[in-house]
Amino acid sequence: MPRFSVIVPAYQVQAYLHACLESVLAQSYPDFELIVVDDCSPDACGAIADEFAALDPRVRVVRLPRNEGLGPARNAGMERAGGDYLVFLDGDDTLVPHALRGIADRIKETGEPDVLVYDYARTYWTGETVRNQAAAHLTEQGPAPFRLADRPGLLKLLMVAWNKAVRREFAVREGFAFPPGYYEDTPWTYPVLLTAGSVATLDRVCVHYRQRLRGGILGTPSERHLDVFTQYDRVFAFLEARMETHPESRRELARWRPVLYRRMADHLTTVYTRPDRLPRSLRAEFLRRARVHCRRYRVPGARAPLPVRLRHALLRLGLRRTYGALRLASALRRRTARVTTSLARTARTGLLRLHYRVQRCLPLRADRAVFAVEGHRGYGRDPGALEEAFRRLAPHVRTAWAADPVHHHTVPPGTRRLAPGTAAHWTALARSRYLVCDAAFDAGLVRRRGQVLVQTQAGTPLKHMGLDLQEHPAAARGTDFARLLREADSWDHVVSANRHSTLTWERVHPGGWTTLECGQPRTDVLQRATAADVARLRETLGIPEGTVAILYVPTHRDYRRTQRAALDLERVVRRLGPRFVVLARAHPRHGGPPASGGRVLDVGGHPHVESLCLASDALVTDYSSLMFDYAGLDRPIVLHAHEAEAYEAARGTYVDLRSFPPGAIARDEDELIGLFASGEWHGARSARLRAAFRERFCPYDDGRAAERVVRRVVLGETDLPPVVPLAERRPAPSAAAALARTPLATVPQPAGPRTVTDSL
Repeated sequence: MPRFSVIVPAYQVQAYLHACLESVLAQSYPDFELIVVDDCSPDACGAIADEFAALDPRVRVVRLPRNEGLGPARNAGMERAGGDYLVFLDGDDTLVPHALRGIADRIKETGEPDVLVYDYARTYWTGETVRNQAAAHLTEQGPAPFRLADRPGLLKLLMVAWNKAVRREFAVREGFAFPPGYYEDTPWTYPVLLTAGSVATLDRVCVHYRQRLRGGILGTPSERHLDVFTQYDRVFAFLEARMETHPESRRELARWRPVLYRRMADHLTTVYTRPDRLPRSLRAEFLRRARVHCRRYRVPGARAPLPVRLRHALLRLGLRRTYGALRLASALRRRTARVTTSLARTARTGLLRLHYRVQRCLPLRADRAVFAVEGHRGYGRDPGALEEAFRRLAPHVRTAWAADPVHHHTVPPGTRRLAPGTAAHWTALARSRYLVCDAAFDAGLVRRRGQVLVQTQAGTPLKHMGLDLQEHPAAARGTDFARLLREADSWDHVVSANRHSTLTWERVHPGGWTTLECGQPRTDVLQRATAADVARLRETLGIPEGTVAILYVPTHRDYRRTQRAALDLERVVRRLGPRFVVLARAHPRHGGPPASGGRVLDVGGHPHVESLCLASDALVTDYSSLMFDYAGLDRPIVLHAHEAEAYEAARGTYVDLRSFPPGAIARDEDELIGLFASGEWHGARSARLRAAFRERFCPYDDGRAAERVVRRVVLGETDLPPVVPLAERRPAPSAAAALARTPLATVPQPAGPRTVTDSL
């Protein structure tokens, strides 16, 4: 008996069925059967299903003699299912990688509930992926499993079958089946949730819900959208029948009637207002039937916000013209608001430009400095380190930090906070002597005579930058290279961490600026930290005492429209055992963590990556330039060389990491697990590789890089503090160093290869 029966109805989805079935068969959890129901599809769906069945014995094909629709097709799949749990998937949707493993783990963790509800994300033709907005109801905090009465908010989720795993024994015992017609999910999902004796949630996207441009059922105008009324008749009939057969539960069941009424009214409103569902000739008929249903099933207690109550009342009263007039007025109001906002924005921009021009005519303030980082995010990185050095070594200079207001809490006391785009911000840019940034300075900035622009860049360059991106259009993404050259020509100083950086920046950002080869200012904190600092950071992050913390920092893939996780971090920590935790920090452009839960800690929102480096015992990355900063800590670095050739071809790299790596290299997930399980990640070979890497790229990272920059730029000193030799530096101690040196004999070895790359 397999753990899961994955049921996929197929009708006119030949363009998407390959991806759907492959997403199931590629799951890292293999204990499932895949039942494809060919709903007498006139296209090649049946042939595609046969091809997959011939290649994999887990695939079974069921053929219906005539087209029945989604509901009967799912019923046919359920009749032949033998798994512990039923998982439904539409033929044009896909499972995300490792979804079944996550579902299986959560089911086991919560004691085999009748229903497990998981999350989904809408995927668009543009490659954009948008997570369900009601995901907060899937939180795993609190007791589990539970009854629906304990978490009634679950009814606010999309009422579909494909975001739930249902215990087959429970479904068979209760006689659940899908009805024919459109909106067949409605009379299935509500009864399942209302009847389930135990429910659990999984706060993880498991399904990608494809938003088709054309051809989708819900996006095709048809009279069959009137089926929604019959489906809600079935829902309320089930509720009445359940109250008759279970009189002891009558009171509990009665409390759901107002909730179901409101959900029905919301659903009917959605169908009526969507122009792609109802033909114009049926709109009056739909509203007439909606009026009947709302009057039939309405009960006291269905409270809702005023706008919602107004929509429900218009449905209940059947006021079609009033409804249309209100919709027209609402649309007119929104359009007027947009036009007004656009005009106000244009006027404000013109006034700010005039204000900036006037301010440039006033004298410079030699005692002012403005700092910012890329994207106007929070305080930190190289500009943050320099701002702290300004206050410490040049207290006569008043500093200001430009960041979006949401990040103002990260700015230390005593430093002025500026909101980008305000008059105060442009005044500071026009009259401050020192401007410091690690990316392009603000658009529209005009460098004045006497101003000093300090460019810190974003660290040691690994991937191609600047003019070198001309050969990599996927990474360049419409970069204006003429503007890039004008920008570089306005700089006065560029901070460089090492000779490699100096040679690269001078070539890809040519200009009349001066190189300050003083080290990476943001690494100063790594060199000055003490064991007490490390212990405090680990405690703040919730890292259990005595564990090895792995910082996982993947980089952005320019050649992919959508970013996908290269590692199943939950599987990694499960294979390594309780002595390991992972700090997962997604790239800022990914919009979310690679994974989270249990011993995988989401630190994507942490404002200071330097603190994460100090709190961790090892770094796992692919092509993140953070490896150059981390090397100064003299802690193990493991490269996950996933899609190495594709990345190097699309983006280009200045350092051949396969021949000159900072540590051990893993080519896949199993090899990565093997490196940590065997201890090779911190072995003698890893230490030798790290030492050579550190000597080349961290020659000045002795904790005084920011001091050297400030003394040179602000104080005008030429006799700068000498660099501490590499051999004399004492990097911050690792809290789990002793534990890391012990063998992990109890850790199960992965099934795949675990040797490091031959080039090592």
